[in-house]
Amino acid sequence: MSSDDTSTGIEHIADLDRQIHEPARLMILSVLYVVASADFGFLMSQTGLTYGNLSSHMSKLEEGGYIEVVKRFKGKRPNTMLRLTEAGRAAFQDYRQVLLDLLGDLPD
Repeated sequence: MSSDDTSTGIEHIADLDRQIHEPARLMILSVLYVVASADFGFLMSQTGLTYGNLSSHMSKLEEGGYIEVVKRFKGKRPNTMLRLTEAGRAAFQDYRQVLLDLLGDLPD
């Protein structure tokens, strides 16, 4: 394909949200996108991340405004619940659309 041919859409790669694009964070957000909220243990089991790894990425997503973290107790046991914020849901939808645009533009 010469430089005069139609673009392959590869320029869309630069549009990917780097906060979401990290694989562990993408897994977390993918799970939270399809549920109203999830507790820490459920996310660990769904993503296969370790306690420390999940905690670290959870903190980054919370700092970025993508997720809300609520810590409380169930009986005498601590319970951490996570959910997507409106901004997080919109960012994930934008990320998904960029990927669809990029992959949809690739030739067979």
